[in-house]
This record gives sequence, C-alpha cells and structure tokens, in this order.
Amino acid sequence: MAKKQLPPSNSQPLVVSAFYILIVVAFAAGLFAGFLVWGTGHTQAAAQTQNQAPQAAAQATQGEPKRYDVSTDDDPALGPATAPVTIIEFSDYQCPYCRQWAEQVEGELIKTYGDKIRIVYRDFPLTQIHPEALPAAEAADCAGEQGKYWEYHDALFKQSKGLGQEAYLAYAKELGLNIDQFQQCIQEHRYRDEVQADAQYAAQLGVRSTPTFFINGIPVVGAQPFSVFKQIIDQELAAQQ
Repeated sequence: MAKKQLPPSNSQPLVVSAFYILIVVAFAAGLFAGFLVWGTGHTQAAAQTQNQAPQAAAQATQGEPKRYDVSTDDDPALGPATAPVTIIEFSDYQCPYCRQWAEQVEGELIKTYGDKIRIVYRDFPLTQIHPEALPAAEAADCAGEQGKYWEYHDALFKQSKGLGQEAYLAYAKELGLNIDQFQQCIQEHRYRDEVQADAQYAAQLGVRSTPTFFINGIPVVGAQPFSVFKQIIDQELAAQQ
C-alpha cells in the first residue's frame, strides 16, 4: 500500500470553498447533527436528527479557494487517472447522508462528466455511532480482491438486505464472488488496517464528518446537491482550458 501523504505542516483546519460557504443549519449542542465529530485524540457521537438530510445554504465569497493536497493512496477509483477533475470522497457505508449522495448525486456526476472526472472512495467509518461501518468497509475491500469493489459498494449503499454478516455474504453471492475466498478475507480482517489508516488520515487532514469531499483539493462538506458539485467542477474545467 502506498505511503499515506499528509498535508503540509502549515495546513489549517478545513475551510469551505471560495465558491461556496456551505453552512449546515441542523445543530445540536454545538455539533453537526447526524455526524461524528472528531476531537483531539478521541471521538464524540453527535446528536441524531429525524431530518432526511442536512440543510445547507450557499454564499459566494471572494478570492481563491483553499486547496488541500489530499492523497488518493491506492484506494478504489472510478474514471481515468488523467481526468482533469478528481473528487476524493471520505465516506461511511452506514451513514444515511453518504447513502443519499451515492444514490442521488454520484451517478448523475458520472453521467454528466464521464471521463472528465475521477471519483476516489476513501473510508471514514464513524464507529461510535455506526457499528457496521467498519465491517462493511472491510467487506467491500474483500470484494475488491475479486474485481467487484464498485458493484459491492453499490450493493452496500442500496442495502436491499441491510447490513451485517449475513447481508455481506448475501451480496457476495449475488455478485458471483468466490465465497470461500471472500469469507476467509472477512475472517482474517485482511483490510482492517487499510480502512483504519484511511480514517486516521482523514482525521489528520481535518475531516470532521461524512461525507466530506475534496474536488481538486477544494473541500465540500456534507451530502450537497448535484448543483453544488456542478458549479465547482465547471469552474475547475473552465480554468484548465
């Protein structure tokens, strides 16, 4: 596995793109609602809400956006390495907002931009509030051993059979995986270190919630709608012409 690339020593905590100030308005006790907030050396479970998705407002600002040097490591990617726009997603398979984005936005971005974008999935399991996030991420990587990472990724977010060991095995069977190989991978926790390294790297970057994205290094927090991604991607493409 490639060495994890950390941000430069003068990096500051995440700030929002100069194209947008993305303000999550559902708060509880000062924490982002529905998210896990990472503290200094420990984590806290944030308050849950009944809202289907966080609400956001956008406000234009002046100047250049703050960009972060974010490593893709050797994590799964859709799209060519030469794509002019790279979207790195830090996500959690049990996070409802991550599921919402995967179902409503990801496919539309791929359909709209094709080979102009590359989407990289990096794990950020919020284990204190999502007990199945870590084993689900491990299962996806085990499926990736057999060339079915993205198909398994989609199955986990659709959750037709929910999450849990029986569901992970059922998805593997549906995708025609070698079940003995898959089960051995799961039992060995072959990819646990990889998943946990992703989470540690995200925390060191300053990621506080899922999903969090970096579009050519520009951070976008939350399951923002297609229009938010479109404007930033269009700006990036125009700047490279």
